[in-house]
Amino acid sequence: QRIRLSLLLLLLRFVVFGITPTRFTLLILLLLRIYYSFNRREGTNRFSSKMTTATTTLATLATTTATTRVVSTNASRQKKQTTTAIGHHHHHHHRGGDVQNQSSVVLAVERRVRRRRRSLIVTVLAGSQSSSSSPTSARAAKSDDEWKKLGNVCAVLGSQWGDEGKGKLVDILAREYEVVCRCQGGANAGHTIYDDDGKKYALHLVPSGILNEKALCVVGNGVVVHLPGMFEELDALEKVGVDCAGRMIVSDRAHLLFELHKEVDGLREAELSGDKIGTTKRGIGPAYASKATRNGIRVGDIKNMDTFAEKLKTLAADAGKRFEGFEYDVDAEIQRYGKIRERILPFIADTVEIVNQAHADKKKILVEGANATMLDLDFGTYPFVTSSNPSLGGVCSGLGLAPNKFETVIGVAKAYTTRVGSGPYPTELFGDLADDLRAIGYEYGTTTGRPRRIGWLDMVALNFASKINGFTHLNITKLDCLSELDEIKIGVAYKLPDGTTTTAFPASIEELEKVEVVYETLPGWKSDISDVRDWKDMPENAKNYVKRVEELSGGVECRFIGVGPGRDAIVIKP
Repeated sequence: QRIRLSLLLLLLRFVVFGITPTRFTLLILLLLRIYYSFNRREGTNRFSSKMTTATTTLATLATTTATTRVVSTNASRQKKQTTTAIGHHHHHHHRGGDVQNQSSVVLAVERRVRRRRRSLIVTVLAGSQSSSSSPTSARAAKSDDEWKKLGNVCAVLGSQWGDEGKGKLVDILAREYEVVCRCQGGANAGHTIYDDDGKKYALHLVPSGILNEKALCVVGNGVVVHLPGMFEELDALEKVGVDCAGRMIVSDRAHLLFELHKEVDGLREAELSGDKIGTTKRGIGPAYASKATRNGIRVGDIKNMDTFAEKLKTLAADAGKRFEGFEYDVDAEIQRYGKIRERILPFIADTVEIVNQAHADKKKILVEGANATMLDLDFGTYPFVTSSNPSLGGVCSGLGLAPNKFETVIGVAKAYTTRVGSGPYPTELFGDLADDLRAIGYEYGTTTGRPRRIGWLDMVALNFASKINGFTHLNITKLDCLSELDEIKIGVAYKLPDGTTTTAFPASIEELEKVEVVYETLPGWKSDISDVRDWKDMPENAKNYVKRVEELSGGVECRFIGVGPGRDAIVIKP
């Protein structure tokens, strides 16, 4: 009935707005879905799932096409504004190549949409026809073997300013690991993952291993936990058929995040006025502040509601003294948590003991980092940072797992860079090129929906992150988003105001804001690589780009190359 209703609505749109290629394609897909809805043979459900995913994706493509038209219409006006914006950030003399790229990238968005539509139709019509001996299956088997080679304890960490695409790699690896852990941050992190049918899930607190029925998901002691939000996430997963019962535990040492922390976060940001940090206003910073000032409340405290109530009243009174206009019904919150208590009790566990015992039993443990190294409280662009340590040190302290137990540390880096919120960003791009890369890569925050700032790959920052974390591998993501550029730049050094050049990342944001980036320019490959699954099929210039990043990183292996959003859209470099 839903399919028939969709068909009627689509036909109505034809009458009112006319037929476009996208609407015609949707009509064909809907007719196929109606046909197969009567087919009860084996494989029909899988086909129907693919059709659902295809229809959703086509709707997204239609939106992207509309966005592209807007970008194209405004292109000439934005070009006039570009020179002024660039000059303010000391990159004006590098802009010539960017202007040359602008018109080609605008047209490229439309070409990529058309290619994705054609590719999608082929994929859908193929349905479940592929055999186990197909080249695709062989490549999948090869990839599975590659994942099995990784160490028993593996950490996947962001190497830039977040949003690098960690969730995809974690999603793939979570199928191979028996314990999947979060170790720091809170609901300010957002990981987007997909199941085998292409269904999308946006996770914030729940570890990505939740889709692997055999995995135990662990929320470690370094995480700040908003229990109502966590249960909303679990309920949403259960509603779409993901069985979460008995598959997730929360550390008794993890600190609780309350509504008062969110209130304080907003008040604190308002105090900063023009110097706003650009937080997600999820209360993460204030929750960690409560932990540091030793008046925080831990998950294990909820076992004794009398003690819990006393501590929460003290915490609320402290916030009331600090912030004028602070309003918080502490009694209502105590009552709310009295109801939550019964539900959270089965989740509470000594995760330090459980994770270390799992290691002793030689179980495979995967740690998914949240945020990224350049937002690290100690090593990032302070104070425009997060409130925890997303680097390897934070992993160890956030799980209670010793550093010598980590065999594999994978740094995830986009082929370009993005950043959300305020703070210095040396390789930042502006104007049409930035807008078009944002549209191609769909660069909007998973948690906030904010448009991300766009920049070239910054090897000074990436190498700094690699030193801190000891990366054994790099996962380069979204390489396909650069496919239409005539030339691609990599930031390889910083020129300081005194004329000297450095490859060290400055601690001072004042100094960082004044640096002039030294770029290397590489030729683009000017061909779509989103269907490439084997390194030998990659265009030579795309290979050269990856190899150059590997050389500039001091030889850290760029082993995994992302060429699209799907689970299988990854190339393993031999």
